[in-house]
Amino acid sequence: MDYITIKNLKIFAHHGVFAQETENGQNFYVNAKLYVDMERAGATDALNDAVNYGEVCLFLDSFLKEHTYKLLEKAVTETMQAVLLQFPAVSGLELELSKPQAPIPLSFETVSVTRSLFWHKVYLGIGSNLGDKKEFLEHAVEKLKLDQAFRKLRTSDWIVTKPYGGVEQDDFLNGAIEAETFLSPDALLDKLHGIEQEAGRERKIHWGPRTLDLDILLYDHKIIDTEKLTVPHIDMQNRQFVLEPLSQLAPAYMHPVLHKTISQLLAELQP
Repeated sequence: MDYITIKNLKIFAHHGVFAQETENGQNFYVNAKLYVDMERAGATDALNDAVNYGEVCLFLDSFLKEHTYKLLEKAVTETMQAVLLQFPAVSGLELELSKPQAPIPLSFETVSVTRSLFWHKVYLGIGSNLGDKKEFLEHAVEKLKLDQAFRKLRTSDWIVTKPYGGVEQDDFLNGAIEAETFLSPDALLDKLHGIEQEAGRERKIHWGPRTLDLDILLYDHKIIDTEKLTVPHIDMQNRQFVLEPLSQLAPAYMHPVLHKTISQLLAELQP
């Protein structure tokens, strides 16, 4: 993967837990790797086809001077997010923030925090079978569009489907969402649960009626199996209400466990 390296960018800023740090300021040093597709720039030799690393350096300097954080962890996280939003061609970055004048009463060279952040391709399932179903779906999509943690959002058609799981209830309105996000899988799940709760979602009956249902179907090509989250979404290969709208957005996407495309899975499910 192509990347641009920035080493030891010196920035005088005001970050720290103690009052004298935020009042007096000190020198910080930034090391960064910016992951960028350089194929076009390598062919055209045109700055417009590249990420201007000089502008990135100026942005880093400005952002870290204009904001004040107690912890290096928070400073690094907020700075990375700002870079991804300011420079869309950067698909991800690793950022180290070094603090050589940290208030430690011992001899040391520096203290630093390093994190990485990338845009990830995700596919979400969305459904509703209570109240104004279409309004619930469209409001959830709008919430995601307005959230800076998401970009390049597309939706499938909304389709009417019969309930799944044997519980007597009204028909569902279902669909799928494609987006890029820099949220981790757990953070994404928490975000979706928050949107569900705003829509009045209550988890009383398994496979029961709900105002809004948002599920992580796929996250890049990752396989995740924890107490909190399973990705790819469990049993999606047996659910036409998942595969049909998902096939509109990503027919050639390869299921990382079953090693079949979404189109193949849908064809196998249909009579």
